[in-house]
Amino acid sequence: MNLKEDLPDASGYSECTKHLLPLMDTMDLLSGRWKFVILLALWFGGKMRFKEIQRNIPGITGKVLSKELKHLEEHGILTRTVYDTSPISVVYELTAYGKTLDKVILTLREWGVNHRKKIISK
Repeated sequence: MNLKEDLPDASGYSECTKHLLPLMDTMDLLSGRWKFVILLALWFGGKMRFKEIQRNIPGITGKVLSKELKHLEEHGILTRTVYDTSPISVVYELTAYGKTLDKVILTLREWGVNHRKKIISK
């Protein structure tokens, strides 16, 4: 479901709904177990090859990583650059638009660190 297609503008919606729609769009794009983890890996790793990303993310399969990278690329969050070398090399990197998620990513990471401390200390 893509709310941007279904709801080109928010006229006629309640004030609450007008505020919820952008959040729903964001959650639709970035939801799932792996997207934020991939973004964090690229944030700290910079330009990375597929296997580098996979090595940095415990438990992610190649199939899932490939699917998530394609999804993020389709939405302009990261770029996939193919270099004509032998063998061909492919590098992924956050776009300038993707880097605008920095505060979101780092805030979620910080919340997670504090949450782990709270849960572990019980």
